[in-house]
Amino acid sequence: MQKIIAIDFDGCLCEDVFPEIGKPIQSTIDRYFAERKKGSRFILWTCREGKSLYEALAWCAELGIVFDAINGNLLERMKVYGTNPRKVGADEYWDDKAVRVGDGA
Repeated sequence: MQKIIAIDFDGCLCEDVFPEIGKPIQSTIDRYFAERKKGSRFILWTCREGKSLYEALAWCAELGIVFDAINGNLLERMKVYGTNPRKVGADEYWDDKAVRVGDGA
């Protein structure tokens, strides 16, 4: 199964100046393209909705960033696990506010 990465928009792909769209964070964008090249799939995982979400998607498209799902699970994962939970299922979660807990990390 291909690696699935859920990626946040504000503060991760661009500087967080919500509701505006900040400057691109090039290190994250470069990593996105490197992972895409390896075959990873991406879910945009954001709190943006409506017009704000469409603006974010257009911004991403201008940079060549595309997603396999938006704020939802990939069909193949739903088939494998037989469920579609509210929590987006991914192997990695890229978020500027992430804190890893447990396992001494």
